[in-house]
Amino acid sequence: MDSYLMFLNCPAYMDNNGAARCGLPAEVHCRYTMTSTDGPLESAKISCPRGHHFNGPIECLTMPEQPAPAAVSASPPPAGPSARQRARWDGERS
Repeated sequence: MDSYLMFLNCPAYMDNNGAARCGLPAEVHCRYTMTSTDGPLESAKISCPRGHHFNGPIECLTMPEQPAPAAVSASPPPAGPSARQRARWDGERS
């Protein structure tokens, strides 16, 4: 019998807006197969150090991949409006 530890990121929401996730490593206590109308689902029972507990299909327990942050460009930022354009805009507002 093979024994090893498996961890998933905890999917619990930490705020009322659903913007922040717990994300701590949640230990998988047991894995099992659930039956469904679409066929068998790989499922697990997990818990994280903050006390969040979940039990369900692994695809529902895993958080979607976050896109990588955009690379910082070495080129200078685009120039803003010229002094002439700013003066024209200020004149239109008067």
